[in-house]
Amino acid sequence: MKLKLSFLLALVLLTGATMAQQGKSPFDTTMYGRNVAVGKYADIRGFKMYYESYGKGEPLLIIHGNGGSINNFLYQIPYFAKNYHVIIADSRAQGKSIDPTDSLSYEMMTDDLNALLDKLNLKSCYVIGWSDGGINGLLLAMRHPDKVKKLAVTGANLWPDSTAVDPFVYNWAMKMNKTAGDSIKKMKAPTPQMKNQLKLLHLLSYEPHITVEQLHAITCPTLVIGGDHDVILPQHTMLIAQSIPNSYLWILPNSGHSTPIYYKEQFNQVVGDFFSKPFRKIEKYGKFN
Repeated sequence: MKLKLSFLLALVLLTGATMAQQGKSPFDTTMYGRNVAVGKYADIRGFKMYYESYGKGEPLLIIHGNGGSINNFLYQIPYFAKNYHVIIADSRAQGKSIDPTDSLSYEMMTDDLNALLDKLNLKSCYVIGWSDGGINGLLLAMRHPDKVKKLAVTGANLWPDSTAVDPFVYNWAMKMNKTAGDSIKKMKAPTPQMKNQLKLLHLLSYEPHITVEQLHAITCPTLVIGGDHDVILPQHTMLIAQSIPNSYLWILPNSGHSTPIYYKEQFNQVVGDFFSKPFRKIEKYGKFN
């Protein structure tokens, strides 16, 4: 029995036919995530975190989603490396950042990223987070506010139930979790890979637990992004934006969870403009503009 977990259900469903026609996926052939010229390991918090750096300029941290890795941002890395020093890592227990321990939480991964920034002597940075990476971005802005200049998150959620996540996706994740857990319990010697997959699936199904009140503490300008047919319900994405004092909201029409892939040009341009232009409060008569 082999457990399989995709960090982006939408990506799996929508790209299957296209990838089959192409023969090879660009995610499998890109140099990002396997670039020996720039890839390094940071010995932090009890494990070795794999990361890569590209470009020059102000630092920009990019955070991938559940079960993902550096290569998920193959369309963002070269774009932002033109103007920023891009730092992108495989999160704990994912990609090349091996962690055999049993515990995993968003708070742990967030503190890992903070430790990586400390290791690199970076006092603050711009941040992009996708899916679970968006959750980590929100937590980084709350737990280590001095580290985040501006934050852009897409497909993030605050809690793991059907008020935040599309009911079909929520039920799918819970069923996958139960089936995988029951199967592993029956095994005499499940492999480390199986245990790791279950750990990630458990994270997807039962976390995070962020309150609206906690979002009020985020002080950095924040761009909250989602698709109108995202696995994260649009009303939940709107709630996140409304709960952060200095925020913009961008809901893409005709879009699911994979905005950095299917709308890469728009995503890169809008996020890039958000980082480069001053944040403005739109109040009173300004709302008529």
